[in-house]
Amino acid sequence: MSRQEQKLKTRQNIIHAAFSLLDENRSLSAISLREVAREAGIAPTSFYRHFKDMDELGLTLVDEAGLALRQLMRQARRRIASGGGVIHTSVETFMEFIAANTNVFRLLLREHTGTSSAYRLAVFREIQHFIDELTDYIIEQQGVEYACAQLQADAMVRLVFSAGAEALEADDKLRREIGERVKAQLRFVQLGATQKSV
Repeated sequence: MSRQEQKLKTRQNIIHAAFSLLDENRSLSAISLREVAREAGIAPTSFYRHFKDMDELGLTLVDEAGLALRQLMRQARRRIASGGGVIHTSVETFMEFIAANTNVFRLLLREHTGTSSAYRLAVFREIQHFIDELTDYIIEQQGVEYACAQLQADAMVRLVFSAGAEALEADDKLRREIGERVKAQLRFVQLGATQKSV
């Protein structure tokens, strides 16, 4: 393995270590550089070869979480293209993601309203990317004008994120119930968007 590959691998280890330390009781601001270094199996001084400080690591985690979420929804669209219903497939994919990546989604939720303005702004940007992608998809699929598609996308993303927040600590049965409820709510939004505004 080259030096560059080793450096990238260590950087990823630090990112994974930080995600693994987050839970329902601990936010980004509650974890220390020493804890992250210990979890990643490196000396605390080695941390600075990869990140300037914990704030830079935090912003990287937000970027990674947003990217994971967008890749997930692209995967959902591929599943839709092969014959799944749009809302059903999107919600199922999203709920699978939350079940498998609890700390990744928890980070986005918590920092969205957290004390750090830099983190709040970064999460807002990630959510906006998500809304923009969905807006483009709605325009492509439904042929509606941008303003209508954007409003629809914004409402849908807010509903899904709210359901995701509930699903975080839910067991499988409750998560399925939350999923079914948000599917019905999304269908209402979709139906409403197809009506001419009066």
